[in-house]
Amino acid sequence: MPEAIRTQLEEDVQCDYLLDCFHGLTELDRACFEQLVTSPEALTVDDLAERVDRDRTTAYRSVQRLLEAELVEQRQVSGDGSSYHHVYEPRDPDAVADQMQRELNDYYAKMGQLIHEFRDKFGERTE
Repeated sequence: MPEAIRTQLEEDVQCDYLLDCFHGLTELDRACFEQLVTSPEALTVDDLAERVDRDRTTAYRSVQRLLEAELVEQRQVSGDGSSYHHVYEPRDPDAVADQMQRELNDYYAKMGQLIHEFRDKFGERTE
């Protein structure tokens, strides 16, 4: 069950909370994201798996969640011959922040509509 908004507002939340709140990321997802943000170069899934001390499949699932949340970008890099591999890097922080702001505005509008419906439903009582 979601935590009450009043409770959330009373807590001392940190910046990382945004990733949980908006995208439902796991601790491993956040660790992978942190590695991508702090790395001077794009990383492969194998690189990430090594850095977060998990197997490749587990790291891959976290990368997929980060891609779905639009927090990271995937780029194809050519290798020897006709081979290639993918590397991952974080999206521009301003683009991510703008996306979260749009989602927050949509949430605010939806909650405003629900409050209006609440008033209509429970505001007028007949005696």
